[in-house]
Amino acid sequence: MIGARAAAARVAAEAGDEDERGGGFLERLRTQRKLRMVTLVSLAVVVLVVLPAFFGLRTASSDPVFGSLDSLEVPAWAEQKVDDKSDGSRWCFIDCTFRERTAESQRSIPETTAAYTSALTSAGWAPWKVVECPEVPIPEGDSTTYSCFKRDEFTLDLRVSQPECQVDQVAANDPSVAGATAPPAPAKGQCVGSAVSIKVQNAIADSRGKPDPQKSPLIGETPDTVITEDPLLEPTPTAS
Repeated sequence: MIGARAAAARVAAEAGDEDERGGGFLERLRTQRKLRMVTLVSLAVVVLVVLPAFFGLRTASSDPVFGSLDSLEVPAWAEQKVDDKSDGSRWCFIDCTFRERTAESQRSIPETTAAYTSALTSAGWAPWKVVECPEVPIPEGDSTTYSCFKRDEFTLDLRVSQPECQVDQVAANDPSVAGATAPPAPAKGQCVGSAVSIKVQNAIADSRGKPDPQKSPLIGETPDTVITEDPLLEPTPTAS
């Protein structure tokens, strides 16, 4: 009798061990499934959210207009100390983006102008003859060159002028700024080259070459009043 009870207890214990082992297996299976699900969700977040945001920010930070200027076939001597600045919205929200690139050239104004003009026309920029190019007339005797171009939805202003060191020389020789306020003049023969300025803006934001909206051709001038002896203009007599 005792042996039968012991055998039954042993069977029950083995059944309990099997249940515990089965329960532990199921628990491990559920844990693995949870880990698998968390991994899949994390990968989905990376692919659908993180990567698009990263590439979107990288695209937004790299201006394609400056990239186009970088691809111009300009000699190395004509694009020294390049500096880019921009302001406004690329999508023309309130204000369109206004871009400006400045650089230094190691050669004269005519050589530099020819190099940039050739590079721009080869890249598809067409010379644009328009009023107010430049907006401020260049003084007579000034060697500065100023030309405008147009391509797709953009306009471009190219200005090649004297280098800053020559401007300092002129200022140093000007009696009105002589003394402590005058910049130090470079040594003779050390000031060579020219300064380059490129300004690019959206054509829709460039008012040059467009009719003045304040001067509509549909609105004429109000003529002066002409007084005649027309009886219709005389007051009607009152009844007596």
